[in-house]
Amino acid sequence: MKNTGIIILALIALFTACQLKKESTAIEKDVLIIGGGASGTMAGIQAARMGVNSLIIEETPWIGGMLTSAGVSAVDGNYRLHSGLWEEFRQKLYSHYGGADSVKTGWVSHVLFEPHIGQNILSSMTKAESNLQVMRQSSLESLTKSGDKGWTAVIRHNGNNKQYTVNAKIVIDATELGDVAKQAGIPYDIGMDARAESGEDIAPVQANDIIQDLTYVAILKDYGDDSHLMTEKPNNYDASKFYYTCASNVKLDPKGNKLWECDYMMEYGKLPNGYYMINWPIEGNDYYLNILEMDKAQREKALQAAKDFTLGYIWYLQHELGFTNLALANDVYDTPDNLPYIPYHRESRRIKGLVRYTVNDMARPYEQSNALYRTGIAVGDYPVDHHHKRYPMADQLPDLHFYPVPSYNLPLGTLIPDGTNDFIVAEKSISVSNIVNGTTRLQPVCLLIGQASGVLAALAVQQDKTPAEVSVRAVQQQLLEAGAYIMPYSDILPGNKAFVAIQKLGATGILKGEGKNIGWENHTHIYPNSMVKASELKENLKGWLPESLLMFKDGDFRVSDCAQLVTSFGIQYNLDECKLSQQEIMNKLKTILQANGAENITGAYKLSRAEFACIMDTLVNPFLLREVNHQGHFIN
Repeated sequence: MKNTGIIILALIALFTACQLKKESTAIEKDVLIIGGGASGTMAGIQAARMGVNSLIIEETPWIGGMLTSAGVSAVDGNYRLHSGLWEEFRQKLYSHYGGADSVKTGWVSHVLFEPHIGQNILSSMTKAESNLQVMRQSSLESLTKSGDKGWTAVIRHNGNNKQYTVNAKIVIDATELGDVAKQAGIPYDIGMDARAESGEDIAPVQANDIIQDLTYVAILKDYGDDSHLMTEKPNNYDASKFYYTCASNVKLDPKGNKLWECDYMMEYGKLPNGYYMINWPIEGNDYYLNILEMDKAQREKALQAAKDFTLGYIWYLQHELGFTNLALANDVYDTPDNLPYIPYHRESRRIKGLVRYTVNDMARPYEQSNALYRTGIAVGDYPVDHHHKRYPMADQLPDLHFYPVPSYNLPLGTLIPDGTNDFIVAEKSISVSNIVNGTTRLQPVCLLIGQASGVLAALAVQQDKTPAEVSVRAVQQQLLEAGAYIMPYSDILPGNKAFVAIQKLGATGILKGEGKNIGWENHTHIYPNSMVKASELKENLKGWLPESLLMFKDGDFRVSDCAQLVTSFGIQYNLDECKLSQQEIMNKLKTILQANGAENITGAYKLSRAEFACIMDTLVNPFLLREVNHQGHFIN
């Protein structure tokens, strides 16, 4: 009997060991992306397209983050910056709904869609990549450095409770709150920066830990009647919190601000097919919480209050404002309360990166000691938009609502932690100031940050380098080849023959754009059809050529001047292509100009900026002639 017991125990031990072995699986990947939000999804797609094996880990059942899982399916900005994977996603939305006009259903955005349709499109994009695997409903349990190279992560699938060990060469933190960066020991900031530290005149004098309001977005559906009306007031309902949400009772709020008519307010986030996105900032469902340093249980408890607040707002819309036909959609999210899987987090931890991008760099890029504009990898055009009205002492904070900036490009160094190898940060945790986060947090920018992080990770794997060692120009070149912008010019589109040449020449500083605020819109214009001015060119070529080689006269820049400039580059940089006779160079210039549609070309022919860019890119290629470091300084 004793022996039988021993045998049974042995069998149990063997069975347990087999089960553990079965439930603990090792996975080898080049790139591990933790967080399948806006950035994480695009990082995985881009890295996979470059031929590296990639894995996205996402806690919710959906990918897309704020675009889908959080319900913010009204895209803000970048309508004229048709860049990369953002543009690819936009075109797929157009194809699904039947054109650009079909997604202009609400007045807050030019691109509105149903969250589940966005999720379906993103899922189809990831499934199309053979080098990409997506694990939904999975969470990171631990992350450790694997010696000098790579990382080892333990992943738990929350559905089947299986545990996976993932060995990856590069990790990308694409989480909503920068949780992985913290776990990796990367230093970060939370809240508003002190003015003396950031150098931003509009920053507060003293730093604080105040972040932007978050929102539990609600997707409502028009049921045509009151059959889905809420019958029980939500917890802690307080109608006074919503009294000035629209012009129902009064036309002005206590501060004298004009209020929108209620019917017009509801059209704000109208989605296709009878759905409404409720993400209203004026005494609506914004809610102040700072959950960044809370653990999972604490976060869930705190976020319940934000959910109740949104449910209270819906009650107010139904019972106080009379929108009895609108109620939470029961066919979008399979959650118990029909609210999105996650809240809309506007602000995260912000890592300390190789560079810190401030509003000064954004507003006046050519006047800074660092030429960060030369290192751009993602573009945006939305104003600095901070939500702080639900903070208890909001009237004591700087007014950052729609602080104007030009369209801008984000530096590569903001994605790379200072002092941690084989790690990239995306989404809202990049190395920017608190003020700048108010615009870089928007959906198109995060999509493009993700694409850039995918490029950086893939190149690091392929070249066996750390992300910090990868050439800035190599990342930018790959992005251009993928149809993305590196410079934020809103007056030339990718279909233009000169688009890539102007992007590249702008990133050298030989041509410079002009930032403009036009109403609500922010632009940087490069004026492709304007004539090149010799005086501007002489100024921009300082540091490229000695003054003795800048022999052209002031005024309009002509073909004969350009032939001399090409020769000067040949002399300075020992370029064989540029050591031809002036007549041979003139012939090459004519060939390039004719290919771009020019006629009657003589030495006196005045060059447009687009034509000049095409010539310089073809014969000199200054973009690759001199590498830049992460601060934008030339290093050769």
